[in-house]
Amino acid sequence: MSVVGIDFGNLQSVIAVARNRGIDVVCNEVSNRFTPSLVSFGPKQRYLGETAKTQEISNFKNTISSLKRIIGRTYADKEIQEIEKQYLTAPLVDINGQLGVKVNYQGQETTFTTLQVFAMYLTKMKEIAAAETKMPVSDCVIAIPAWFTDVQRRAVLDAADVAGLNVLRLINDSTATALGYGITKTDLPEDKARNVCFVDVGHSTYTVSIVSFIKGQLTVKSRAFDRHFGGRDFDRMLAMIRLMAGCEKLKKVLSANAQAPLNIESIMEDRDVASMMKRAEFEELAQNLISRVEAPLQKALDEAGLTVEEIDAVEIVGGSTRIPSLKERIQAFFKKDLSSTLNQDEAVARGAALQCAMLSPTFKVRDFTVQDITNYPIKMTWEKTPEEDETELVVFNKNNSIPSTKILTFYRSQPFDLEAQYAEPENIPAGINPWIARFTVKGVEPINGEPACVKVKARVNIHGVLTVESAYVVEEVTKEELVEETMATDAAPAAEGAEGAEAAPEASLTRKVKKLVRKGDLSVVSATSTLDRAVATELREKEMEMIASDKLVVDTEMAKNALEEYIYDTRSKVDGVYRDFVNPADKEKFVQDLNDAENWLYDEGDETTKSVYAAKLGELHVVGKPVVERYREVEARANASRELRESINQLMSQATSTEEKYAHIPEAEKNSIVEKCSKAQTWIENKEERQSMLKKFETPAISSAEIRKQRDDIVYFATPILNKPKPKPVVVEAPEVPTPGSSTPSDEKEASEEETKHDESKDMDID
Repeated sequence: MSVVGIDFGNLQSVIAVARNRGIDVVCNEVSNRFTPSLVSFGPKQRYLGETAKTQEISNFKNTISSLKRIIGRTYADKEIQEIEKQYLTAPLVDINGQLGVKVNYQGQETTFTTLQVFAMYLTKMKEIAAAETKMPVSDCVIAIPAWFTDVQRRAVLDAADVAGLNVLRLINDSTATALGYGITKTDLPEDKARNVCFVDVGHSTYTVSIVSFIKGQLTVKSRAFDRHFGGRDFDRMLAMIRLMAGCEKLKKVLSANAQAPLNIESIMEDRDVASMMKRAEFEELAQNLISRVEAPLQKALDEAGLTVEEIDAVEIVGGSTRIPSLKERIQAFFKKDLSSTLNQDEAVARGAALQCAMLSPTFKVRDFTVQDITNYPIKMTWEKTPEEDETELVVFNKNNSIPSTKILTFYRSQPFDLEAQYAEPENIPAGINPWIARFTVKGVEPINGEPACVKVKARVNIHGVLTVESAYVVEEVTKEELVEETMATDAAPAAEGAEGAEAAPEASLTRKVKKLVRKGDLSVVSATSTLDRAVATELREKEMEMIASDKLVVDTEMAKNALEEYIYDTRSKVDGVYRDFVNPADKEKFVQDLNDAENWLYDEGDETTKSVYAAKLGELHVVGKPVVERYREVEARANASRELRESINQLMSQATSTEEKYAHIPEAEKNSIVEKCSKAQTWIENKEERQSMLKKFETPAISSAEIRKQRDDIVYFATPILNKPKPKPVVVEAPEVPTPGSSTPSDEKEASEEETKHDESKDMDID
């Protein structure tokens, strides 16, 4: 199973996989390391990623971009209507309170929620990763903007579920960057933390994070962002709608050069526009944007409780940090050189893949703790009771570490509701409902006529999503505990050994102790923005149907292209290289069949099924395939024949050789090789003679496959004989010559036998 990290970008996304030797960024089907974050709908199929990019201009009304900005939003959101709508070309609609798009798909006007559209894009990410790793893809970590709210995070998780992905963690993109930075450092301090400021200016978002590092751990101290500051704002500043494509290229070139040409093709009425802009002019136009750099930097410092002097390093990532004027502003703020040790475009994806490997049981990664923070404070509210004056409590403060669990205590005599909301709605994206969830605690009853003490466990989990994990009743029980104490006395001790001595008196004390005892679990019903299981299952089935439909369209198109290619290729060769290999009696009809197939292909066969195209190609193969095979066999047969003759000559030479290395092989076995090779020689000569008498369009007398088999037969027969090892030499030992007075082994044996007999007879006398 592959371990995958996905950097979900607004303009393009990056996929990284963890492998035994490290983290690799995956290339897509056109060998690009970035995949456009686009989904487009056509008359037959969907286009995802790279293929959607080709539809962006010609099919703009059915192409959806800015997926990061629209996931988890509603149609009425202020930011959608006032900001994001200007970056979208497909019509937006309201689908049961959710933001959706209206497109023309398979010839029909269709609506999809943004969650469905994002699930389609994740399906493409999954396909790219699986194609690269040659393995199924399920477990993943998805990097998302740190400013995503609970509803947006849940929408991403639901979309991943629809796409068949198991998200081990939704990781904030700036945290993923910090993880990729810290885990590779071998010089992190063990006591005093190293403070690093990460500045990420992407296509649509500007994020500043201050992270402290010690050996084996990172802790996010603060985070600030400008949700509407990024490369796309510079693009739009330079031009509008039709100029954006040209201006994006201009922006990139100006980052590395003092000036660059601006060329816009067919801006209006087939007219082209060419101009020139200097970097100074660009910076003057962008002054209002560039002036927004300092505010998030200062806010992050203030919330971290640090000064500029306490920042040890400033690391920049994100494609838009290549703009020189931005770098100059950041550097001037910190009064120190900027660092770019990380790949600016791939750092987030690499960090996400690392986190996935750390969470996966199939990988062993260096121990490294990631401690992230919440971005918005969360409060709980409830109905007032006669015993309580308070009706709300901020449970998770801003910059509270995550994952984190809090225990809330309530005294209730009946079931009750808790509502979770953002405590500072003015700080979340404009238009998003600050309401997060409602949790109903059921089964609450009074105990001994008094309100029960209910404990509620609330948690912001690893995804940054709020849940109520459990609720239970506890009862205060008073218990008596026996405490033994030895009491001192004035009696003199008895003399040693004296009878009737009494032991020192002892006294036992008791005390009452109150303890909370858990009595039982309570059921909790949660109402959140997460998709209902039945709805999620339905969407998953629809996605599978669309995947199958897309595949059928692609396969059908490939079958059609194969037929078209065969017609053109074969017809052009009938009077060329295939001329002598086509039976004159069949040629005229075969050419006519090719022409008829072409006419059919561009008429009634333009829109048909995969099986019909395959059947049509099969009909043409009846005559055409043997022609091609006869043509190819000429060269293949000659090569195979040459190889057979070379093998015959080599084996016969070895079998008749007088070299020492063959001297140990019996003559009969050598002669069998010569005989085998002679028969093969005669066989190939007879076959070639018969072949020479045939026309090229006639069925060959012999095939290259038969010749290769003949060669294999003689090689397999002769090789074991010729490689037979030499027998080991026989070692003959000289007989031992006895010296005078010495006894031979046989003499010793006889003597031993006599001694034995003598001993036996002696024993018998004793008995």
